[in-house]
This record gives sequence, C-alpha cells and structure tokens, in this order.
Amino acid sequence: MNSINAVLFDYGQVLSLSPDPTQWKRMLHITGIDEPAFDHGYWAFRHAYDRGELNGVDYWQKVASSAGRSFTSDQINGLIDADVELWTRLNLPMVAWARQLQAARIRTGILSNIGDAMTDGLLRKFDWLSAFDHQVWSYRLLLAKPEAAIYAVAAEGLKTPPTEILFIDDKRENIDAALAFGMQAIQYSEHPAFLAEMQGRGLGYLLNPHPAPASSLP
Repeated sequence: MNSINAVLFDYGQVLSLSPDPTQWKRMLHITGIDEPAFDHGYWAFRHAYDRGELNGVDYWQKVASSAGRSFTSDQINGLIDADVELWTRLNLPMVAWARQLQAARIRTGILSNIGDAMTDGLLRKFDWLSAFDHQVWSYRLLLAKPEAAIYAVAAEGLKTPPTEILFIDDKRENIDAALAFGMQAIQYSEHPAFLAEMQGRGLGYLLNPHPAPASSLP
C-alpha cells in the first residue's frame, strides 16, 4: 500500500454531521408542503442541483412544482438560507483532524457534490474551509461524484498521485469510484469505526501528525 501524502474529504456527513432537524422543520414551515412530498422534491432534483444543471433558484422552483406549488422570492431566499444551515452542524473531530493535517503540512482537499447557493453559503459561514489546499465544489465543473473526471480534477489540484490520496466519503458509490480511479478510500459512518479502520489499515500515524517545524513553513 502506498504512503498517504494527501487526504481528500467529502463535506456532507464527513466534515459535517447529519442534517439539522430544526432546519428541516423550518423548510417545511416555509413551504407549507407536507413532509413526504417535500422530502421527495428535495431529493429528486438534488443531483441536478449539485451537478450545476440547476442553480439555487431553479432548484427550489422544481421542488415547488413537484408539489403543485410555486414559491415567492422571499420563500426561496428563506429556503436557501435554511438549506445551508441544514448542513452546518460540524463533525468536530474530523474538522479538528483536518486542521492537524494542515499544521503538519499534509495536503488536504475537499471533494463535495454541492450546488451554487449552498457553496456560497458555506464559504461565507466557515472561513476554515479556505485552509484546504484544494476544493472541488461539483457545480463549478458540471460534474458530480461518482463520475471519474471529478476525481481527476481533485488529484490534479492536490498535486498528488491518486495512489497517495486517501479519500473519505459517506456514500459507497463514491468510495467505489475513488477506488476505481486509483485512490485509497474509507467510507465514513461513525467516528469510532473510522478510527478503527485507520488503525487497521496501518494509517494510525496520520491520526496524530506532528506539526511541521516553523522553519519548514512557507
């Protein structure tokens, strides 16, 4: 197994936790749509939104029309805000680990399936995202995981051979695509299981990396 010289993180349910139920209820209140219909609409058009085929406004109008509704601009603005907040409960152990890697001068990246308004909202809210050496937000490329081309962009941006990149994602299909591309990969579910998997693969040394000496920093 090749040594790891870069770690590539998914955002949702890796750097963040599962969706915030308070914000989900907020979106239901804004729309006035019953939950089964809203849940269907929210996910039915999500991949197209993440892939850049729909912008934030168009996405929410698709959700509305799927339930036989239309939304006002105020409703859409509220939904975009709530949707960002839905995904902002942070997975603090993983965020802290990313910072440790960065302090040790191990390259870090983000590869996330995400739409335009979501990306803008997260980047405004979390300045720590700028510390990642390379960020791939899918809508900007008109691509999305598990398409092979998006992994190629991430590897090129990290300036690291795929075999030396560890990719972490919560979805099996995205992990399988990363493996097929040549990356090493771990499917994230719960943090204790992730730690055990890292140790089992002989990657425990990455969990507590030593900060780089000040003289080595640019």
